[in-house]
Amino acid sequence: MNFALILFLLLLASGVLWVADHFVFRKKRAPDAKEPLWVEYGASFFPVILIVFVLRSFLVEPFKIPSGSMIPTLLVGDFIAVNKFTYGIRLPVINKKVIELGAPQRGDVIVFRFPPDPSLDYIKRVVGVPGDRIAYLNKRLSINGQPVAVARDGEHFDAERMFYTPRYVEKLDGVEHQILIEEAAPAFIQQFMQFPHRDKCNYNSEGVVCEVPAGHYFVMGDNRDNSQDSRVWGFVPDENIVGKAFFVWFNFGDLKRIGGFR
Repeated sequence: MNFALILFLLLLASGVLWVADHFVFRKKRAPDAKEPLWVEYGASFFPVILIVFVLRSFLVEPFKIPSGSMIPTLLVGDFIAVNKFTYGIRLPVINKKVIELGAPQRGDVIVFRFPPDPSLDYIKRVVGVPGDRIAYLNKRLSINGQPVAVARDGEHFDAERMFYTPRYVEKLDGVEHQILIEEAAPAFIQQFMQFPHRDKCNYNSEGVVCEVPAGHYFVMGDNRDNSQDSRVWGFVPDENIVGKAFFVWFNFGDLKRIGGFR
């Protein structure tokens, strides 16, 4: 469901009703006359819808974490805030960038339109930027030939699976975050799609090596062995990026999550 389009259509419809009432019909009504239903339930909502539309389109958009691919950084059920202007100003609905303000950096957590199906929103961590050579071999990440620093950091307990997973701290360009790696899971990519710029990636028994093309990004989930990401379906085009995730504002199942993440 394209909520941005639905919100835009509601804004347009209520705006037409508001203009018609404000400049035409209000002048014809008696001062003590009751507002008709189309004004009470249509035009009166225009200012509220306008504020929501502007906030959601240009400033901050809410997003709910639907899967465990970003555990332990983000949990299923987290409601997060997404900064819409960090990387530039985009036109609502069509998502076309009109003002450049920055670009995703390694370590950023971004929300984007899923390349194989743009009607879906995905969230992952940026691992590679345009021009990078990304190697994920034997469950270890290297960027441009340099291994990314990782250090063991205990274990993560998955209450649903009743399973402990080794937890590590990874450092990407100064951004420290936790990742999960299941040592028993296979290192090779078991299934991958045919995607644009597929020729930029080389798969083998140890994993995958990719050259990130211009205007694209290589993303991965922090739950490395339980994430469908660029290793499987390819690169994220810049035009698909929605914004940068930065804040957990609610979780119905765990109120202690509120205010976490960065």
